[in-house]
Amino acid sequence: MNGSRSPGDRRGVRTLGASTVLGLLDLDRTSPVPLYFQVAGHLQAAIENGTLPPGTQFASELRLAEELGLSRPTVRRALAYLVERGLLVRRRGVGTEVVKPRVRRPLELTSLYDDLAAAGQRPTTRVLTNERIAAPADVAEALGLPEGAPVIRLVRLRSASGQAIARMTNHLPADRFEVSSQALEQHGLYRLLRSAGITLHAANQAIGARRATVEEARTLNESRGAALLTMQRITYAIDDSVIEFGSHIYAASRYSFEISLLTTS
Repeated sequence: MNGSRSPGDRRGVRTLGASTVLGLLDLDRTSPVPLYFQVAGHLQAAIENGTLPPGTQFASELRLAEELGLSRPTVRRALAYLVERGLLVRRRGVGTEVVKPRVRRPLELTSLYDDLAAAGQRPTTRVLTNERIAAPADVAEALGLPEGAPVIRLVRLRSASGQAIARMTNHLPADRFEVSSQALEQHGLYRLLRSAGITLHAANQAIGARRATVEEARTLNESRGAALLTMQRITYAIDDSVIEFGSHIYAASRYSFEISLLTTS
């Protein structure tokens, strides 16, 4: 294959053979960086910059390995790395195919809305709930308030580039902050908090994973039992008071967290 479609290809799908893939690679066989990682890195860059658009298919691992002069395990490991990062998908009867990249978010004290906007993902928000309620026991404990104290409960559906990404539930002390649904649809919560004169200082965050309930899958336009990433966050203002308790779910097929680690001497 050389980039043209064979009679068996699906209409409109670009299939990549080794000659096309080779043009995307600049491998240094003397480098200490493993070849599979070099291959994966070059292909990831091509996917993220649009050179390899969603729907692009790859030839078989065996053919790619033979024509690129690489071992099959090297090619398999490179493609597996991209599958794990949500950039490629393996479909039975179809092969390996480029998918729309997942949103990758660094673990920082930032708003998802602002992170998506900075990444060019065109975020949109639909406010599902904006109400004043009496704090249940778990919310009161997280916010450091008496049970039954008035709190603001916000539930929002956040989308990126037209696809649902997250359902976010936030509780805030009612005596510190109230906000309109219109403002929440136009700005991230943390930006609105800062605009209200509240300086965010730190947060405790826990990340997990589980299967979606029927209702959650419907909300995020996922299949029943799809994998979800979960996050709970307690955010502190500059005076060390708790300003927000968040409990969010994310579609794992379209979203991932990214962590940078530093070594110590």
